[in-house]
Amino acid sequence: MSDPVGKLPSELDQLPDRDTEETAEWAASLDAVAKAAGTRRAEYLLRRTLQHAEAAGLALPKLLETDYVNTIPTSAEPEFPGDMEMEAKITAWNRWNAAAMVTRGSKYGVGGHIATFASAAWLYETGFQHFFRGKEADGSGDQLYIQGHASPGIYARA
Repeated sequence: MSDPVGKLPSELDQLPDRDTEETAEWAASLDAVAKAAGTRRAEYLLRRTLQHAEAAGLALPKLLETDYVNTIPTSAEPEFPGDMEMEAKITAWNRWNAAAMVTRGSKYGVGGHIATFASAAWLYETGFQHFFRGKEADGSGDQLYIQGHASPGIYARA
């Protein structure tokens, strides 16, 4: 049986399945509901089962904890406005340029900066390509406050 959330909590990975037949029956039941009544019904039943388990005092690990929930369903999201392949190349070039700058400057103690830029490169590139706007005739425009350790990557775009 595959894990629907990608990875079971580590403490469950080490427990033997004492009744593989019962586990298979539960999985088959869920598959049957999804096939007969749809995935929404199967999801509903899983949620209700988890609520019931919590109310019964069963200790279950949280699979997702976040205050941030995307309220836009993926079906309502617009298509990506850019050329993903080209933007990936641009990001790779910028990372390379930033790495070269940091390598040259490492004797001055800026070697750790490349990791900061590398971890945020997609975020910055998406902003530069699709969101941030320059100064308009009326004086409006975005002011960016870049995290200082990422500056080599930002300079590498020039």
